[in-house]
Amino acid sequence: MAATAKLARQIGALATKSGGGWYGPHMAAASRAIAERLPLVDLVLEIRDARIPLSSEYEQLRNYPSSSRRIIVMNKMDLANRSQIKEWKRYFEQQKCISYGVNSHNKENIKELLNFLLARVRELKRTNYFNYTAVIMLIGIPNVGKSALANSLHQIGRISAAEKGKLKHAIVSPNPGETKDISSFKIGSHPNVYVLDTPGVLPPKILNTEVYSKLALTGSIRDCLVGERGIAQYLLALLNSSDEYKKWAKLSMNVNDRTFLDLEAEGLSSCELDKKQKRQYPTDHTQVPVELGEEAQNKVAAKLLNLFRTGRLGHYTLDSLPWHT
Repeated sequence: MAATAKLARQIGALATKSGGGWYGPHMAAASRAIAERLPLVDLVLEIRDARIPLSSEYEQLRNYPSSSRRIIVMNKMDLANRSQIKEWKRYFEQQKCISYGVNSHNKENIKELLNFLLARVRELKRTNYFNYTAVIMLIGIPNVGKSALANSLHQIGRISAAEKGKLKHAIVSPNPGETKDISSFKIGSHPNVYVLDTPGVLPPKILNTEVYSKLALTGSIRDCLVGERGIAQYLLALLNSSDEYKKWAKLSMNVNDRTFLDLEAEGLSSCELDKKQKRQYPTDHTQVPVELGEEAQNKVAAKLLNLFRTGRLGHYTLDSLPWHT
C-alpha cells in the first residue's frame, strides 16, 4: 500500500499544479443551474460509479434535506466487484440512504430500475397521480454514466408505454464533460415521468489525493491533467495490492521454486541463478517498461487504462467499505 499512497501523492501534486483545471466556467454554471432546479424536482438520483461508491459522491448533495427523495444509484455495476454490491447497499441503508445497483447497458436491469422509480413516484403522489407529471433529476460527477442511464430509461420507458415517436438520445462518451446542458427525457406515462440528464460536476478543489487518483483512474477527470503513464502506474500499484493479485503471486512463487530447481540442475552458479531469475521475474509491477521509448510507453499506458475501464482486466471495487477499514 506504500507504493499506492506514494503514487497518489504524486498524482495529487499534479492536481495542485493544474490549479483545479477540471473545474472551469462551464462546470460552475452547470452547478448553479442544477442547484436552482433541485428544489423543484420530485426525486433525485445521485449516480455514482460502483467501483468507487464513496469517492464518486456528489458533494453538493451531502446536506440534501430529504433522504426519501434521494436515491443513490451505483452505475457500472458490471465493472465492479459484484460480491461487494450487497454490502455497499447495506452500508448505505445504515446511513439512511436508499441505494440501487445498476448496469445501464443491461435491459433487465433498466426495467427493474424503471419499475422501482415509477413505484416511488406513485408513493409520493398517492392521489390523482394519473394526471400528475413527475420529474426525476440525474445528478453526479463526470463520466459515471448519467447520459447512458437516461437513454436506457427513455428507450425502455417509451417501449413499455407503447408510445410512438422519435426517441431522443443524450450524447454518450468515454471522455468526461461531454454533456453541456440539462435535457429532459420521458420515461413513463400515467403518470407522466421525465428524467433530467445533467452535466457532471466536480468540486472546485479535491484535497484528498487518494480520491483524486481514483477519479482520474475511472475517467472522471481528463487524462491530460495527470498523464496516462502516472494513472497507469497507480492502477498497477492498486492491482499489486489486491487480493486477486496475492493469489496469483502465491502461484507464481510455487512456479518460481520449480524453475529454480530446474536451473540449478543446469549447473549454474548461485550468482548466475540470481541474475537469471531477476531477468525472468521482475518484482516491481508498478512501472511501465523503461526500455520502451516515450511514445511506446504512452501507448502501453493508454491501452492498460482502456482495458481497466472496460472491465477486461477484471472487476474491481477500489473503495473500501468503511467498516472494513
